[in-house]
Amino acid sequence: MAAPMELSCWGGDWGLPSLHPESLTVMAYAKFSGAPLIVNTISNSWRAPKGEVPVLISEDIVISQPAKILNFLRKQKYNADYELSAKQGADTLAYIALLEEKLLPALLHTFWVEAENYCSVTKPWFASRIPFPLSLYLPGKMSREALNRILLTRGGPPPYSLTEVEAQIYRDAKECLNLLSKRLGTSQFFFGHTPTTLDAFVFGFLAPIYKVCFPRVQLQEHLKQLPNLCRFCDDILTCYFRLTVSGHSPAGQDTADANLQKLTQLVNKESNLIEKMDDNLRKSPQHPPRKLTTLKLAAGGEESSPLNRLSP
Repeated sequence: MAAPMELSCWGGDWGLPSLHPESLTVMAYAKFSGAPLIVNTISNSWRAPKGEVPVLISEDIVISQPAKILNFLRKQKYNADYELSAKQGADTLAYIALLEEKLLPALLHTFWVEAENYCSVTKPWFASRIPFPLSLYLPGKMSREALNRILLTRGGPPPYSLTEVEAQIYRDAKECLNLLSKRLGTSQFFFGHTPTTLDAFVFGFLAPIYKVCFPRVQLQEHLKQLPNLCRFCDDILTCYFRLTVSGHSPAGQDTADANLQKLTQLVNKESNLIEKMDDNLRKSPQHPPRKLTTLKLAAGGEESSPLNRLSP
């Protein structure tokens, strides 16, 4: 029996299984390849082995960084790329490099450097999921790390202003999105009808831009003008993570409907039983006739109804 594999990653919101691009990439690849990962949501990256997220643990093996995790999964026979040609494999590496060089800086800036987004969305979201007092420190640390990473992609300390850096990284990101849209075309995935490593990386980078509700949304607005990329993200969420476009799980709705049906059946049985008892009492000479209250479902919307207390 294969050793269990556990993935520690940041949690999700806005209809995403994770808000963290690298975590999303690994989770998507695992879905594509059929790797049976046990996903553990963390609230503190310092508690993760090596202090990095995502991190994969299998017995005494600890692996971080998406590329290394995916290579490990391939060695365990969970390979989403086995049908790719050598040229398609080379294209995959080229596009991943393009994503990290051109799109990642703008993604990091949108989440961690853009002041309005950081103060109203990113910082409160992460702080609410990190235990006190680390919640006062870690978001700021993550923001500084993101800014340093952005500057590193520009080839070192820039001889120009941060405003110019911002303008350039968003130009590069929009060009990257245009290129991805052109490459995808009308296909379901980047190499046909089967998702691969490239699809996992593109999904991991695009989905947070597409779904998170930010006040400053220039990159999101550009992405939404490319409907094939939006459809690409929606299809993966629906087909592989069982999430609808609105972010709700159909399976969860089915469970609620099943619970509602069971409760209705139970109430009906109790109602029939009480009616039978009522009839028996009326026919009995030892007891004067009396009317028992029959349990029925309350009219829709009343707070006293047990249906309104049923958790979905």
